[in-house]
Amino acid sequence: MTALPPDASCDPTLLAALSTPELRVQRLPDAVAVVTLHRPDATNALSLTLQAALSHAFTALADDDAVRAIVLTGGEQVFAAGGDIKSMDGCGPIEILQRHTERVWAPIERCPKPIIAAVCGYAFGGGAELAMHCDIILAGEGASFAQPEIRIGIMPGIGGTQRLVRAVGKFNAMRILLTGRPVAAREAQAMGLVSQVLPDGEVLPEALKMAALIAAMPPLAVQQIKEVVISGMDASLDAALMLERKANQLLFATRDQKEGMQAFIEKRKPRFEGR
Repeated sequence: MTALPPDASCDPTLLAALSTPELRVQRLPDAVAVVTLHRPDATNALSLTLQAALSHAFTALADDDAVRAIVLTGGEQVFAAGGDIKSMDGCGPIEILQRHTERVWAPIERCPKPIIAAVCGYAFGGGAELAMHCDIILAGEGASFAQPEIRIGIMPGIGGTQRLVRAVGKFNAMRILLTGRPVAAREAQAMGLVSQVLPDGEVLPEALKMAALIAAMPPLAVQQIKEVVISGMDASLDAALMLERKANQLLFATRDQKEGMQAFIEKRKPRFEGR
């Protein structure tokens, strides 16, 4: 299991009910959960069992009031080197259809809590698509991203063609998708795919620090911001602005809004409860 930095938590708790041999789930005292891909002998390839474990974990974390932000990592060497090709070799279209990957990945896509991807090493194929399911991507200087599916006669099937073009634009997306060539972290950041590039050893500590900062914010405001940003991306500007106004108005009914403004006026630290 990937070791957390010594200052990340005084008492990280392994959630045995959500952890499997291929996935580790930890809850930290600062309302942060850490989800770690754990297939070191297979470069964290996304096997069917690992995908199912991710689905189960994110379903549970979405409903866990003790968790306000989530860090997703593959460790210090590799994020995820893609799908499990051996599990797809020899499959026909009906078998692939019946896997219903859209249902398996839905709990990650629809998770109401912010997800930070801490990416070191390869994020290829399904690994890149998994990172793009997150809300913030922190990458190590040695990280790289690719959609190499074309090289084996297929194409991305977990949102790679759609999320990538929305992140980096048509022309960059086409180059990545049609050549299958990797993009280094700095170039990925310049394109808009990566939020921040850090020395490899600082990626997970910074992700945990950022997650703790977000977890300390009023949870209802965090959830509304995420929902409005994602829902507004494919809406017209007028419709998206309406969503923003309505969500902002709704937050004035929360206790956290009252507490936040009162604490600001009184020059003290607010105590947010998520109510």
